[in-house]
Amino acid sequence: MTLAPEAPEAPQAPPRTTRPGPARTADGAGERRRKLTPLRAIDVYAALGAAAASLALTWVMFGRLLPFDGAVGFVVTAYLLFLAVYALLVSFDEDGPAIVDRIAAAVVRSLGLLLVVILVFVVSYALVEGREALVHLNFFTEDMQLAGPLEPLEVGGALHAAAGTLIMITIALVVTVPVGLVCAVFLNEVPGAFSRFVRTIVEAMTALPSIVAGLFVYATVILGLGLDLSGFAASLALSVMMLPIVIRAADVVIRLVPGTLREASYALGTSRWRTVWHVVLPTCRSGLTTSVILGTARGIGETSPVLLTAGFTSELNLDPLHGPMVSLPLATFQFVKSPEPTMVARGFGTAALLMALVLLLFVAARIVGGRGAGQLTRRQEHRRVLASRRDAKRFAAREGTRDGAGAVVGTDASRPAPGLTHSTDPHNHGSSS
Repeated sequence: MTLAPEAPEAPQAPPRTTRPGPARTADGAGERRRKLTPLRAIDVYAALGAAAASLALTWVMFGRLLPFDGAVGFVVTAYLLFLAVYALLVSFDEDGPAIVDRIAAAVVRSLGLLLVVILVFVVSYALVEGREALVHLNFFTEDMQLAGPLEPLEVGGALHAAAGTLIMITIALVVTVPVGLVCAVFLNEVPGAFSRFVRTIVEAMTALPSIVAGLFVYATVILGLGLDLSGFAASLALSVMMLPIVIRAADVVIRLVPGTLREASYALGTSRWRTVWHVVLPTCRSGLTTSVILGTARGIGETSPVLLTAGFTSELNLDPLHGPMVSLPLATFQFVKSPEPTMVARGFGTAALLMALVLLLFVAARIVGGRGAGQLTRRQEHRRVLASRRDAKRFAAREGTRDGAGAVVGTDASRPAPGLTHSTDPHNHGSSS
């Protein structure tokens, strides 16, 4: 008896995951599309409407209803009314958590905008008030040795203050950067009771008043060791101010380095200090640069330690070990307190020069340490490619020598070793075998 073959069953479609909610139709009308962008048109309209309503209500309150006056009160009242009206408008479309989120976002953005406005106002005000002095070339090439309070702006300048600031901050950085980074590494890599004590002292010194640092250097270096009032003594005072800032910021940055990187280095048999030098510090190089910038910004704007330890002079002094020396903040203070308009203009010009110097140092620091971990420059990539090619030729020559001596049979001497990759692609940074 012969049985007819059974007809093959139709293939079944694989199971699919369905989500709850209204079914999707062909034209997409069954569901409402949600945009993933954080900024929506309805949010913009609500913010603009709340701003217009708050300004109108504040004007009515200050100008018609209540005896209020003053620009600060007007701005504060308008801002509070803006938040209230914005919350009311958002509540028409959103629930409680969304309202709180929108209000928090509005507060954060407004505070960020306020900080930017304040910064722009400070910089613009210094430039506008000092424009009369900044347009003269002698302001950048002369000191105040031959310029009195009644002299016009065509005589005298701030060269002595700029040179003094650069000399002082350079010596302070030479002292602070290695000591601060070594101390930060010690706090992270050598834990113990002593490191906890050092961290406590560093945190306490972070809030040290600048006048205390100046008095400390004045009592120990000038009165105790007999050193004259000089730029070197002022640099030591600035180092005392900058050191806790650099240590604290570098300590936080080094602590953020993943522990797996250290473990991988130790697994390869590397010592602790080679791990720190080749793994930890390159990984957090950008953060360490930021810590140095923070310390520099703290020290470059100090006035009282410089006045106590370096004195004041109107002449250009390039010797940091002998003679008084002046800095840009101290010169700004001396110029601005004068009742003469020309001296006040010189003071604001000196302040603008100080801001330009800080910006220049910041850009230079970001260029030096702004690259990420493992990111190479074009010159370093080129040297890596050349080293890879030399390694490939050396390995191929070694295989050819072994073939000629009969140590290895059946290997073509003109062919690189098995597994050796040789590429002229600049993105190929090495060879593997």
